[in-house]
Amino acid sequence: MSRDWPRRGEIWLVAVPDEAKRRPCLILSADWLNQYALDVMVVPITSVARGNFPTRVPLPAGEGGLRVESWAKCDQVTTVNKIRLVDSPFGQLSAPRMREIADAVRMALDVG
Repeated sequence: MSRDWPRRGEIWLVAVPDEAKRRPCLILSADWLNQYALDVMVVPITSVARGNFPTRVPLPAGEGGLRVESWAKCDQVTTVNKIRLVDSPFGQLSAPRMREIADAVRMALDVG
């Protein structure tokens, strides 16, 4: 990694385990964890639309440095080792968008 540690809300290209390709992922875990832990919690991002799915948050092209219209797959939160993060972040999502994503993750987990 070119930086000391990833920040919550950043979008990174990630070599996700058990996937043939690298994919953009949103850093979901708190900064205090990201700074010291060997791994981070991420929300995978896809450019494939899957209809009206309440736990998929739309991300317009350009937002967070994404090149194409995409969706945060909030029902597929996973943990990856920080060595799987490629290069540097594309960009950062806004606080309102992060709240929307956190709400969708809570919905997927059925927690308040």
